Amino acid sequence: TRNGYIKRVNPAVYKSQKRGGKGILGLTTLGEDLVEIFLFALTHDSLFFFTDSGKVFKTIVYEIPEGTRIARGRALTNFLEISPQEKILSMISLGKEDEKIQTKYLIMVTKKGIIKKMELEKFQNVRKTGLIAIKLQKNDCLKAVGKIGSQDEVILVTKKGKAIRFKGEKIRPMGRSTMGVKGIALKKDDEVVGMDIISASQLKKEQILIITENGYGKKTDLKKYRLQSRGGTGIKTSLISKKTGDVVLSKTLINQESLVIISQKGKVVKIPIKSIPLLSRVTQGVRIMKIEENDKIAAAICI
Repeated sequence: TRNGYIKRVNPAVYKSQKRGGKGILGLTTLGEDLVEIFLFALTHDSLFFFTDSGKVFKTIVYEIPEGTRIARGRALTNFLEISPQEKILSMISLGKEDEKIQTKYLIMVTKKGIIKKMELEKFQNVRKTGLIAIKLQKNDCLKAVGKIGSQDEVILVTKKGKAIRFKGEKIRPMGRSTMGVKGIALKKDDEVVGMDIISASQLKKEQILIITENGYGKKTDLKKYRLQSRGGTGIKTSLISKKTGDVVLSKTLINQESLVIISQKGKVVKIPIKSIPLLSRVTQGVRIMKIEENDKIAAAICI
């Protein structure tokens, strides 16, 4: 959560529902605390935490106690030697499966569209006090982190409904204390909200799932997004309106069956991915979760 609480829960506690429902309580938040990150991981995976200062911290998933569906969770300071001033902006899990698919790099993107690629081996010995992962510009922050192979592609999505797709090999590997390069050119009121890795072995099968803050979503075939040069302005990926709100996240889909969404106030809905329609890029999608007043979509996972 925004105030630094974390919880591990079995996905089986979330029962499948119809698309467009209000959902059930998935986490108890107190005061002005809000849910910000939702992640699927295996028990023995390594869990990496990336902060607003550009540092990375590490723990094992099983070291985080499993809680009930509605529990608040435990403070991150119980597991990481992180200062109270630092804020977790992104998380990622790495396990044995990543060795099988020959993942070689971690790739990071900031809200201002700066992207950076680093060799995975540089994260093998993360100290308890953390390591510098990226040097950030003033008023910029880390937005997303992903695992990428040498032949994979990247797609960046912005809150105003733009997307750009380019080859990952166009980003050269860099050291820990560097800034990175431009991934997408943004307008003044726009920022990156999502980054997805397109597997080289699944290029013809993948779809992109777009979800907006007011609970609207859609699927679009990957082939609708042409390859471009890194650093361009991108193309339209969603029709944004007052009804839908801004885009809050994107997910690549291959064989996943369920989508689990959580709102900022802890409401959770689990729906079959097949119930979300396949639409063109320049559409607003359909309602996939009914959002209550003063609430918004926070995050989602596909399982």
